[in-house]
Amino acid sequence: MDAGTLIVGASQAGLQLAVSLRDAGETGPVTLIGEEPHAPYQRPPLSKAYLQGSTELEQLWLRAPEFLAGNDISLVTAERIETIELDDGGPSGSARTRSGNVLNFDRLALTVGARPRRLDAPGAELAGVTYLRTADDATVLRELQSDAESVVVIGGGFIGLEAAAVARAQGKSVTVVEAVDRLIGRAVAPVVSDFYRAAHTRRGVDVRLGTRVTRLAGEGDRVQAVELSDGTWVSADLVIVGIGVVPRSKLARQLHLDYDNGIVVDRFARTSNPSVVAAGDCTVQPNPLTGHGLVRLESVQNAISQAKTAAATLAGRSEPNDAVPWFWSDQYNLKLQIAGLSTGHDHYVVRGDIGGESFSVLYYRDGALLAVDAVNAPGDYMAVRKALTQGSTISAEAAADSAVALKRLIVPQPVGA
Repeated sequence: MDAGTLIVGASQAGLQLAVSLRDAGETGPVTLIGEEPHAPYQRPPLSKAYLQGSTELEQLWLRAPEFLAGNDISLVTAERIETIELDDGGPSGSARTRSGNVLNFDRLALTVGARPRRLDAPGAELAGVTYLRTADDATVLRELQSDAESVVVIGGGFIGLEAAAVARAQGKSVTVVEAVDRLIGRAVAPVVSDFYRAAHTRRGVDVRLGTRVTRLAGEGDRVQAVELSDGTWVSADLVIVGIGVVPRSKLARQLHLDYDNGIVVDRFARTSNPSVVAAGDCTVQPNPLTGHGLVRLESVQNAISQAKTAAATLAGRSEPNDAVPWFWSDQYNLKLQIAGLSTGHDHYVVRGDIGGESFSVLYYRDGALLAVDAVNAPGDYMAVRKALTQGSTISAEAAADSAVALKRLIVPQPVGA
């Protein structure tokens, strides 16, 4: 009897992988299992619309349970896989859940995602210290935030800044504490970091850079204040920790899969055991634009694209994950859209009006177009995404003229570039 495909992790990637298997004509059993008690849902709105209270979880479902049942996809929720064993190296094997159930499989996919990096400071376990990764996290945070007056956000990345924007829009006193010298420093150029610092400051957020949290203090078991490394104290009846994530690795290590700050996969989503595939935030993969070096892409786009590739691999087809990465972040009335990967750039060009909160930054290395950060500039974003997708370019000299639409400047990539 066909034991079918087991997909561990009811994430965006896991759901997409299951659906893509059916789209590919796979008729065998498909089981999607996840630790959370909910059907797979969209995560990005958790720090935006859901936290604001303008949407509910059912509206964030990626697919209704009825859709999964209608496509013969078995969804198991609120269940954790504790151990996995392969039969003679795979691809078949068995998995045991925390409750003792055994699931046999013919093929295995890991879409286990990542967990929030925990704050290592005295007082970090006080009530009122929260993280934002799951729907349950967001529900708790939404309830706490409704009564909070002073909010401290630890971490100046996208999640932290989005949460800060929601809290400030609700009239809370908000302080953002970032250990390094600029915001979202891993993702954008200093000019964009400086813009976001100024934008949050203009809207009343107190941004503290180059500062660490040394301890949290409270009365009883509830947080009331945060001490910073410069010796100052900041009042806080709610603390939101957003200091990054750690890819889940337990099952990969059981299977002796290569791991390097993520499960190492190739362009076809194959792990170091080619009979096992993996996709989503738990993985590191070759740079989709260069094919060299390993990158971890925490985005909806990558989860979907890589999951489709993983499904194709399981179905016996070769469809590499070479899609141009793209991301977005909504803060206040600012929409940041990113296409490409700016890592390793040696030059950038700024277009538009930074003061007017509508501009873009194009990144280059050795004259080659790498990426764009576009703030309230969707035309520039779409032009660069199109150029990268079709292997074309936009010269830095031409791009510097903000009066000319970028879509008019797309030209073929020079031979040998």
